[in-house]
Amino acid sequence: MRIEGKVALITGATGGIGSAMAKLFLDEGAKVVLTGRSQEKLSSLLETLGNPDNAMSCVVEALDEGAVKKSLEVCQSAFGGLDVIVANAGTEGIVQPLEAYSVNDFNQTLMVNVTGVWLYLKHGLPLMRQRSAGSFIAISSGAGLVGFPGLCPYSASKHAVCGMVKTACLENAAHGIRVNALAPGPTDTRMMESLGEQINSDDPSAVREMVSSNVPMQRYGTSEEIANLALFLASDESSFCNGAVYLADGGFTAA
Repeated sequence: MRIEGKVALITGATGGIGSAMAKLFLDEGAKVVLTGRSQEKLSSLLETLGNPDNAMSCVVEALDEGAVKKSLEVCQSAFGGLDVIVANAGTEGIVQPLEAYSVNDFNQTLMVNVTGVWLYLKHGLPLMRQRSAGSFIAISSGAGLVGFPGLCPYSASKHAVCGMVKTACLENAAHGIRVNALAPGPTDTRMMESLGEQINSDDPSAVREMVSSNVPMQRYGTSEEIANLALFLASDESSFCNGAVYLADGGFTAA
């Protein structure tokens, strides 16, 4: 087992990528604390995973600093420590030209996608420093490396995540902590479905066909493929990987 005995916290765990990571991490020997906004969805996920001795959940709103701290405390009280954080929670926001956003809509996307990650860096890294080890994985996006028309705040937020990862690496590498970003490309999840509906509400499938045609591998990725890369970054196999952005996008950003 590749992460046997490690304690991992996964945010946004009830989504497609988050739940795939939860299953894979458990299968590979980890103990997991899963966070999300809905207790009902978290309870359903725990039931599906079927591993009550090694999985717990906490309801956390992305910007609730107290809830963030509580979820980290659960890792320590229930499982005795913290080895891995996957900051996966995020929002796609609204698709529209940049000048059409209200200040509130623009800031909401940045707050969830940037401040939400920062809160786990702020409170999680000190716990890892106590153990002189740890892996922090922030979920960015291909949109964190290139621009996307209609997704200004989302793209800006994911670029910011990459910047935070590099800064956190420089501040924490000497303590034995690795901080990396995982950047999925188009992936078969609710988020991509939402983007398709916003771009072309009459025929969302046409958006999928268009996007897939621009991926060199000619398809969307799966949540399991993204989870596999997260597993590598969580494991000791990535022991010399730090401060980098790891793409899983089928070549989408290669051009």
